[in-house]
Amino acid sequence: MQKAFKYRFYPTTEQESILRRTMGCCRLVYNKALAERTEAWYQRQERVDYVKTSSMLTQWKKQEDLDFLNEVSSVPLQQGLRHLQKAFGNFWAGRAKYPNFKKKHSGGSAEFTKAAFRWKDGQVFLAKCTQALPIRWSRDLPEDCEPSTITIKLEANGRWFASLLVDTNIAQLPKSDKSIGLDVGITSLIATSNGDKIANPKHFKQLRKKLKRVQNVLSRKQKGSNNRYKARAQVARVHAAMTDARKDFLHKLTTQLVRENQTIVVEDLAITNMVKNHKLALAVFDASWGELICQLAYKCEWYGRELIKIDRWFPSSKRCGNCGHIVYKMPLNIREWECPKCGTNHDRDINAAHNILAAGLAVSVCGATVRPEQSKSVKAGAKPRKGKKQKP
Repeated sequence: MQKAFKYRFYPTTEQESILRRTMGCCRLVYNKALAERTEAWYQRQERVDYVKTSSMLTQWKKQEDLDFLNEVSSVPLQQGLRHLQKAFGNFWAGRAKYPNFKKKHSGGSAEFTKAAFRWKDGQVFLAKCTQALPIRWSRDLPEDCEPSTITIKLEANGRWFASLLVDTNIAQLPKSDKSIGLDVGITSLIATSNGDKIANPKHFKQLRKKLKRVQNVLSRKQKGSNNRYKARAQVARVHAAMTDARKDFLHKLTTQLVRENQTIVVEDLAITNMVKNHKLALAVFDASWGELICQLAYKCEWYGRELIKIDRWFPSSKRCGNCGHIVYKMPLNIREWECPKCGTNHDRDINAAHNILAAGLAVSVCGATVRPEQSKSVKAGAKPRKGKKQKP
């Protein structure tokens, strides 16, 4: 199984110069290829694939004004074209928006395959670099494993990271008889079917005043000046502090959930549609539900656990966990409610987590649907659409 190990490193002056030139060339090639593909489609309705852009790269290297492309390794340039092809594939499949041009102030990255680096005595020697990368080995790589791909990344705040991809065997966790359902939220990040609630740390709110202050300083700096460059780096450091705190919290939470439970059930949320509500977008982004579910997915695959995603239209909050009655309407401001049929008092989030777990177990055991038919009383009370008659 493939697993990536990320380390921070502090390049020498020579290495930094070479890596910055490599990332600049990767960004240039990516943007030129994107421009060529866009122009070919809008002017000639022609699709340009990776093979054609690779041939274009060969021609660009022969031009006098682009001969500096020969000074860096060709592997990261080709990998950049492959990433562009993948971005277009995601766009055509409807999984992502149209690819954007890369910007210099956002940092950069370069991917080196085995042909562009050397692994010797536990050290990494990149192409065009004479010295090994001064990596801070915060943890050891698995024994008898060599990296197949190394990705060098420069963040906007100036930090350098190296991500080493290796093929390794991950030890499976012992089997457990516990199952849990998770209902994600904003006030409570998750509510579990065990009756627990994990509070939302709200990392953005903690650093919002500091971010506002450094952004105000940035807005007063003259464009193109060194002071503006320093102010932009300060803003990037505040954003990095938020990101690091959020990821650290989510990693600890998801690791605990995976270790304690054999089966984890969550809702398949359409987060892209949810953030279109401008009143909730900031809170949804700060909660980072997508990252939470993504971490659960690959950690369950690593350690032999089962992650079940139920249908997003399943009425987990509106269904009574005691008798199964479905309430027609339930606004978001209602956090507790009483079932009109059996009189059971429910906490909205805990009840939803119980229903999510029950639906997930039904899917796991017998493949049952999790989108139940609407009750006759609800159908009878539904208003007919304009221009259509309601069926008798």
